[in-house]
Amino acid sequence: MGDANAMRVGLGYDIHRLEPGHGFMLGGVRLACSYGVVAHSDGDVVLHALTDALLGATGAGDIGERFPDKDQRHRGRPSHEFVREVLALPELMPWRVVNLDVNIIAQQPRLDAHKPAMRVFLAELFRLMPARVGVKARSNEGLDAIGAAEAIAAQAVILLEPKR
Repeated sequence: MGDANAMRVGLGYDIHRLEPGHGFMLGGVRLACSYGVVAHSDGDVVLHALTDALLGATGAGDIGERFPDKDQRHRGRPSHEFVREVLALPELMPWRVVNLDVNIIAQQPRLDAHKPAMRVFLAELFRLMPARVGVKARSNEGLDAIGAAEAIAAQAVILLEPKR
């Protein structure tokens, strides 16, 4: 049984500092809140983690290599463009996303009301049924920079299977 029949798993992670602001993008959804993220692009930690998971599953590098924050073309860039660009890479052509799961770690803002919209956005972006998209949120129980509402992070895992 060769690699052509094997499934692939990719793991991604991202973290950004929070600052006082007027909202930010998270999972493709604009959150209206009293925080902003410190980032070169739009700073969507969910989409950054998913981009890294896709790249990792195929051994195609990482988000920093593909979209360096030193490159002014990426300043303020919407993160869903990173995902679309990676999905179009030759390394991804033989693969189909089976499912994805995201874990968002944030003390603030509270995310329960936003998870359904994120799930719908991610399902559309990845052309998946919503049942194949997991979006979970948790706090850090007041511990570390995330727990002090100074940062927000996301972890993502993606399963790929060969296209048939």
